[in-house]
Amino acid sequence: MEPSSTETRKVIPITPVADDEPDMVSLYAAQQKIHPRSVSGFFSKWRWALVIFTQLIFYGLPWLEWGQRQAVLFDLEARRFFIFGLVLYPQDFIYLTGLLVISALALFLFTAIAGRLWCGYACPQTVYTEIFLWIEHHIEGDRQARMRLDAAPLSMEKLVKRSFKHIVWLTVAVWTGFTFVGYFSPVRDLGLAFLQTRMGGWELFWVLFYGFATYGNAGFMREQVCKYMCPYARFQSAMFDKDTLIVTYDEARGDPRGSRSRKADPAQLGLGSCVDCSLCVQVCPTGIDIRNGLQYECIGCGACVDVCDTVMDKMNYPRGLIRYSTQNAVTQQWGRPQIIQRVFRPRTLLYGTVLVLLTVGMLASLVLRTPLKVDVVRDRAALSRIVAGGKLENVYRLQVMNATEKTQSYRVTASGLEGLEVVSEQQFEVGPAESRWVPVRLQIAYGSASEGSHPVYFGVADLQGQAHVSEKSVFLVPR
Repeated sequence: MEPSSTETRKVIPITPVADDEPDMVSLYAAQQKIHPRSVSGFFSKWRWALVIFTQLIFYGLPWLEWGQRQAVLFDLEARRFFIFGLVLYPQDFIYLTGLLVISALALFLFTAIAGRLWCGYACPQTVYTEIFLWIEHHIEGDRQARMRLDAAPLSMEKLVKRSFKHIVWLTVAVWTGFTFVGYFSPVRDLGLAFLQTRMGGWELFWVLFYGFATYGNAGFMREQVCKYMCPYARFQSAMFDKDTLIVTYDEARGDPRGSRSRKADPAQLGLGSCVDCSLCVQVCPTGIDIRNGLQYECIGCGACVDVCDTVMDKMNYPRGLIRYSTQNAVTQQWGRPQIIQRVFRPRTLLYGTVLVLLTVGMLASLVLRTPLKVDVVRDRAALSRIVAGGKLENVYRLQVMNATEKTQSYRVTASGLEGLEVVSEQQFEVGPAESRWVPVRLQIAYGSASEGSHPVYFGVADLQGQAHVSEKSVFLVPR
């Protein structure tokens, strides 16, 4: 049925979109590059002291010698792990597990006491970011100069500075990758192979891979690794409480904020101690404003503490507007004795007790460990056979691993069955930090044991009587 002429139609107006209006709205803000301002002070000196200390160990340790070998070498090809005078085999994997558990507990303990000190002072990401920023500062200039260089169009000066910076960055990154691989392949042989361009494919791959990771993480990603990639930033809140030592802003003393002259009395102006200079934001490597309270991005480096103390000195105000403290200490105006007293609380005492027990247990196990490893493998080609003289024989292969750095003489014995004899070579030598496969033949008189499998025990001992290992196997008697 057609509508009558008296009826009016409802028309929805359609307004065309202008061409200059965007047809898509981005839900993501562009990542703003952070140019941390240089700062000097007590915590900055500590940070650089730890940078130097950790890198002296990392770069120098592979070049130390212990006797006739590299002092620290994890030789994956030979399946030997050398740590100064300690020789470990894959069978000693339990010690790596213990080390990881101790490291995790130590991280929990230090975090519960003093927050993210590991992140701010010793984490490789922080350390190499500090090194790369130092290089950038000395090539491109201070914070303002770097920001101007970013905004400037391409020129010969910009090209030279940027190229030189990246060449130095790549040199440090490749040397870092080379040193890392030097812990798993003898570093002197690796260096000679590198100079002669005959480095192995896998070695070259890991040098470039670790170098590229260092170059990308420390040169470009920087704070994004700490904020978005590191899981520690996400679960640290589970280890924090109100007695954890963190970088804090004393809001009661600092607010209201506002600029003023040095001679002005802030009380008459109705202002707090914070002059709102924003230097604490400019020096922060993750770009946060600590005055907004505790944030997961804060790595506890103390840069804002150093720069704020500098401003307080210039204004003739007491230091400590931004300081290492606890939430309880700030709100209740505690002094240092109360803060130290709250360090010994149930959580930290539990972590500390378990950590000490595990560490002592692991050290005792390392000291008392037997420097000898034995694995028993049955010969699958001949499980059991009758030999001359009416004897029943089983054949085994013993892998004897010498965990000392001297040639050792060993003797093999067997027990578990009446009349059991070792008819193969009973005495042999194994070189320093080497392993040897030894064939062993056990015999009993035919019919002296019932059908089936019978437990037997191999005893391997050095002739000096300093190490003895017993391993269990079975002797098969066929039907």
